[in-house]
Amino acid sequence: MRVKLGCATLALCVAMGASGANAQSGELTIWSWNIAASSLEAVVEGFNAQYPDISVRVDDLGNQQVFDRLLAGCAAGGAGLPDIVSIENHEAEIFWAQFPDCFVNLRDLGYTEELASEFPDFKRTELEVGDAAYAMPWDSGPVVMFYRRDFYENAGVDPASIQTWDDFIEAGIAIAEANPGVTMTRADLNGDTEWVRMIGNEQGCGFFSDDGSAITVNQPGCVAALEKVKEMVDAGIMTAADWDEKIQANNAGTVASQMYGGWYEGTIRSTVPEDQHGLWGVYLMPSLDANGPRAANLGGSSLAITSASQNPEAAWAYVNYTLGTNEGQVTMLREYGLVPSLLSALDDPYVSEPLEFWGGQAVWVDILGTLDDVVPSRGTPFFGDADAIVQAAQTQYINGAFESAQAALDDAASQIALVTGLPIAE
Repeated sequence: MRVKLGCATLALCVAMGASGANAQSGELTIWSWNIAASSLEAVVEGFNAQYPDISVRVDDLGNQQVFDRLLAGCAAGGAGLPDIVSIENHEAEIFWAQFPDCFVNLRDLGYTEELASEFPDFKRTELEVGDAAYAMPWDSGPVVMFYRRDFYENAGVDPASIQTWDDFIEAGIAIAEANPGVTMTRADLNGDTEWVRMIGNEQGCGFFSDDGSAITVNQPGCVAALEKVKEMVDAGIMTAADWDEKIQANNAGTVASQMYGGWYEGTIRSTVPEDQHGLWGVYLMPSLDANGPRAANLGGSSLAITSASQNPEAAWAYVNYTLGTNEGQVTMLREYGLVPSLLSALDDPYVSEPLEFWGGQAVWVDILGTLDDVVPSRGTPFFGDADAIVQAAQTQYINGAFESAQAALDDAASQIALVTGLPIAE
C-alpha cells in the first residue's frame, strides 16, 4: 500500500514543517542539461503558484559541463556552485565518496523515510549513504525500442514479432533493403557503452556487483551483450553515431530504431519535424532468448542541494514540489517525457492516455510496465574509470583486436581491478 500524506501536497507539508519562513522567498539557481533543464523550467509556474516569492533560474549547461563544473566546484570548497544541481544516478557515488560535505543531507530538511519509501529501491541505492540522503530521485530510464512505423511497414516487419536480438538483426536487414538510405539503429560505439550496459542490465550483469564490492563486467550477461553489439555491427544494421548525430538521423529519416531509456520519448517528440508526428512507436527491447527478460534501465537522475546554497530551505521546497508531488512529476512527463520515479505519479490518468504523436499508442503503459522487471545496477564511485576502460575494450573488440568478447572483457576487468583495487568476481 502506498503512503498517503496528510497535506494536500508534499511541498505544503514542508512549508508547514521543516522549511519554515525562509522557504517562502529567495532566489534559486539550478544546473541541468537538455530536456531535463527544460523540464525543471516547466514546473516553475506550478511551484510559484505556491511560492510566488521564490524565483528560479535554470541554467542549461550540458551534461558533461554540469559534471565537470560540479566536480571542480566541490574540490574548491563549493566556490561558484548553484543551489540545486542535477546528478545522474550512476555517477552519484563519485561525488558522495569524494565530497560528501559539498551537499546538504536532505534528511535535515524534511526528506523523511516515509517520503523516501515513495520511490523504488533501485533509484535510492546510489543516493543514500548510511543515514544520509544526498539527493532525491528524479526520473528513471526503463529501456524500450523507439521505432518508425512506416519503415517497418515498408519491410513487412511487425515489431511484435521481434522477440530476440537475432530477430532484431533479421528485421534490420529487411528494413534496410526496403528503405534505401535507412539504417536499422545507431549506437555511440566510439564514445559510450550504452548498448553494452542496456543489454547487460537486461541479462542481470553490470560493471560491478550489487554491493559494489567486486568487478563483474566479464560475467556471462555482459559478455553476451558485447557479442550482440558486434554481431549487429558486422551485420550492417548498427552504425556509429553520437547523441547529436542520432537526433540528426531521427530528423532526416535515416534511422528506423533507437534504443534508449524512456526519457528519450521527450527527445524524439520535441525535436523531430512535424511531418513525422504519428509515425513513431514503441516496443519492448528484444532479449537473448524468446522467453528471456526484456527490461533494463539506462540513465535517470536526481536533484541535490549544494552546501553552498544560501537558502537551502527554499531549495528544498522546490525540490520537494518538483520530485515529491504528482503535479510536479506529471508536468515533466507530459511536457518532456521524463519518467517519474515517484510511485504515486504512475497512477496519474495521463500515463494511460493514447498519444497522437505516437500513432495513438499509450506508450507510457508499455514503458512503465517494465519497471518492476528492472534489475538494479550499481554505479559505484568507480563508474567513470570502469566505463572508460570498457569503452576502449568495446572499440578494440569491434575492430578485431580481441578474438572474443570474453577476452576483451577479461582484459577490461583486469584493468579495472588495477585502477580500483577491487577483486574480480569468481
